[in-house]
Amino acid sequence: MDGQTKAHADMAFVHAFAARTAAAQDRRLADALALLLAAFADIIRMTNASRSDLRAVIGFLTEVGEACNDKRQEWVLLSDVLGLTSAIEVHTAHRPAGATPNTMPGPFYRTGAPNRSDGDSISLDRQGAGLRLDLTVTGLDGTGVDGALVEVWQANAAGLYENQEPDLQPDFNLRGTYRSGPGGRLTVRTVRPAGYAIPDDGPVGRLMAGLGLPTRRPAHLHFRISAPGFQTLTTHVFDRADPAIDRDPLCCVHPALLTDLSPDPVEGLVATFRFVLAPGQALP
Repeated sequence: MDGQTKAHADMAFVHAFAARTAAAQDRRLADALALLLAAFADIIRMTNASRSDLRAVIGFLTEVGEACNDKRQEWVLLSDVLGLTSAIEVHTAHRPAGATPNTMPGPFYRTGAPNRSDGDSISLDRQGAGLRLDLTVTGLDGTGVDGALVEVWQANAAGLYENQEPDLQPDFNLRGTYRSGPGGRLTVRTVRPAGYAIPDDGPVGRLMAGLGLPTRRPAHLHFRISAPGFQTLTTHVFDRADPAIDRDPLCCVHPALLTDLSPDPVEGLVATFRFVLAPGQALP
């Protein structure tokens, strides 16, 4: 069989699938699966895939499914570490140039974080190095957005969120909801967050180990900001000095999301950041 004939044979199952789904009611689903199968055909041809390769892939996907339970979603973790979650965020957010990039919210977001006044601390147990964040919320033209709803949440100095260890941290520790003041300014007091490793005790962790990929996330804080007339922004702010800053396993680091944590004789550490909102309707 020459190369051209073999290439045609490799694509036969793709063409057969397209023919069988020609009358599919869900056209978008049928077209997406046809594109996926075409990509598989390319992989089979380029890697000279074998029966044992297929069995290994099926075995891995089976393990991913078996690792899921009411406390763990291994499929979501797989999507995150492959960069698919971040890619969808970038594709669907439609952020114009100059706007703060949107990122995934992560698995530890909670609704109903307590309202805080400007300058209040979200650290309820006061464990860790003090950090003051001087923040500004603006539009693309630099005009401050007064009254923006600013939700913030983070891991503690050990890299753990409060809902990961409810018996050791106060409820809603390191979480709060603020309103920006005149000029879009507000101050959040907290403690310096630590980076942490994503779960590596399951099939996704073994995949990453086999590929030589890191599992430790750089230190960061999460924010969700909403205001009338603007797209809702969900994003990270990262500690530029974190040694893992250039190898986030969840692919969320962007140059526009970095800040410096500078020593301060009163606060311990201080940092500034400007969030630039994009005009439009609130995103779900």
